[in-house]
Amino acid sequence: MLAILITISSVIIIALAKYLVYEWEIKQIEKSTESVEPEPAFEPTYMYGIAVDSMIIIEGKVKKNQTFSDILRKYKVPESTIVSLISKAESIFDLRTIRSGNIFVLLCNSDTTPQYFIYEQDKVNYMLFSLTDSLHIQSQQKEIIRKRKIVSGIIETNLWNSMIENGINPIMSIELSEIYAWSIDFFGLQKNDHFSVIYDEEYVDTISVGIGKIYSALFNHQDKDFFAIQFTQDDKPGYFDEDGQSLQRTFLKAPLRYSRISSRFSYSRKHPILKIRRPHFGVDYAAPAGTPVYSVADGTVVDLRYTTQGGKEIYIKHNSVYTSGYLHLSNYAKGIRKGVRVTQGQHIGYVGNTGLATGPHLDFRMWKNGQPIDPLKVESPPVEPIKKINREEYEKLRDQMMKELREADEELHRKYPELLNKNKKNNLALKIIRED
Repeated sequence: MLAILITISSVIIIALAKYLVYEWEIKQIEKSTESVEPEPAFEPTYMYGIAVDSMIIIEGKVKKNQTFSDILRKYKVPESTIVSLISKAESIFDLRTIRSGNIFVLLCNSDTTPQYFIYEQDKVNYMLFSLTDSLHIQSQQKEIIRKRKIVSGIIETNLWNSMIENGINPIMSIELSEIYAWSIDFFGLQKNDHFSVIYDEEYVDTISVGIGKIYSALFNHQDKDFFAIQFTQDDKPGYFDEDGQSLQRTFLKAPLRYSRISSRFSYSRKHPILKIRRPHFGVDYAAPAGTPVYSVADGTVVDLRYTTQGGKEIYIKHNSVYTSGYLHLSNYAKGIRKGVRVTQGQHIGYVGNTGLATGPHLDFRMWKNGQPIDPLKVESPPVEPIKKINREEYEKLRDQMMKELREADEELHRKYPELLNKNKKNNLALKIIRED
């Protein structure tokens, strides 16, 4: 009996062992067929479009009076390579424009032999010089990331300061002055005028490098809202108001981008040097010497001359009715001469103090049918409005832009209670006028 039990036990133990071995083998097979997670792929580090993981990177700044050749010689670039690059650069990049203070980078192999030389022209543009067997030069741009923004501000002193106080790139003041050049006199901005803008801020390596496209703007000047909606018509982008009228006019509001009026049109003004009263048929814009002066409209240069009183002068005939004059210039812009055709906003000269002038300024004048007129009171008809075929598309865009701008403007009013008080006073004044 004992022998039988031992035999049975032995059979059970053997069977159990075989089963366990079988289970183990099955699990090994299943484990071997499981998908294996691949190791993450190696991602190289790039600079200026070049993989630099195995390279030595040398960064520096161009020193005063240091030339392209000086920099390359310092890092042991062969003279023959330098000569070849200078020759190749003649038709691609003017090496004389390399400026002190600008950044340069050398990418070298493991024994510090330079393979590439990069010269940064600014925060976005750079020149790439290949120093290897295949010598070549390329003009390149860093990747620009654009972020859509909505910003607002209120005028306390001037538009430039308002931008700085609200953390906005101050160049926006120039952009707005150009967009509204035909409808707002930026030399006459008042305290509590305010604005909202929808635009793209451009970034390179998380650093802001400037302002991109401006989609729309709302500028409240002298209690009146001025909308500017960018819309492309006939392949030409332009800015239009809420009614679809173009903001562009026949004449610019002023021949300078940013300055101040120091003297206005008058039939009797005491001359600051001659000390006698006589007519002053122009508007004086005080600005630093060398400030660019622009033509207020398309036209033809009919005269360039020097007079003892007006100094260097330019006269532009715009059509059969209007002519404009620019006096006390320090110099004329390149290519400006009698008979040359100019376009609206074209650079024609520089502010100076030639002739009878106490300081640098521009004396700007206009004539209508040969008679002097006040440039600040010239009314200009708008250029072509939104066409009927584009009306539906424009209105859809306009409604969305105006909605966002209104919301930004309301937020600005909540931030600055004085705007609310100002509006209440204006509404009261309007009510009194209507009741009277």
